[in-house]
Amino acid sequence: MKYSTLVSFLSVVLFVPAFASTAQAAGDAKAGEAKVAACVACHGEKGNSAVANFPKLAGQHAGYVAKQLADFKRGETRSDPLMAGQVAGLSEQDMADIGAYYAKQSPSMGQADEELAAFGEKLYRGGNPEKGLTACIACHGPTGAGNPAANFPLLSGQHTDYLVKALKDFRDGKRTNDMNGMMRDIARKMNDREIKAVSSYISGLH
Repeated sequence: MKYSTLVSFLSVVLFVPAFASTAQAAGDAKAGEAKVAACVACHGEKGNSAVANFPKLAGQHAGYVAKQLADFKRGETRSDPLMAGQVAGLSEQDMADIGAYYAKQSPSMGQADEELAAFGEKLYRGGNPEKGLTACIACHGPTGAGNPAANFPLLSGQHTDYLVKALKDFRDGKRTNDMNGMMRDIARKMNDREIKAVSSYISGLH
């Protein structure tokens, strides 16, 4: 492991308690299956979205899904007109059930752009020490599996277009639901080429 990656990883480990979510309702996957009917139109059957602008939810950590739904409902740190309407009537238990359902589904894999893969891998695994850019592997792991205990999401196989949008939203301050501004701090150090490259690499990572 490179020194810069090791330092980043250790800093994350030390701060994990601060990032851990507060107590959430226990989710019931079977109950959640009956509550995702409205989600299918955008996020696909069993959470494998066929549209690159809509994220895949299959396999995503239950707590992370529930948190995003709650953030959409509050509309303070993450907002979207379409999602606002979908979550308006959801209870905390509904969100937990939906998260539990998607966590049990198997995600489909994406495919990296061969021209971007090498550069994307370099950023994902080693960051960019000259810019103080943290390696993605520090929080999201070598296969992009994330860390459910710290609420770091699964990224592996996610649509490139969606990942690009998410990083740009963090960079531009349109999305602020990252704990302690971690993702905003990282994304602000990335140019469009870096964002596209690492997003493409992650899409094919598994």
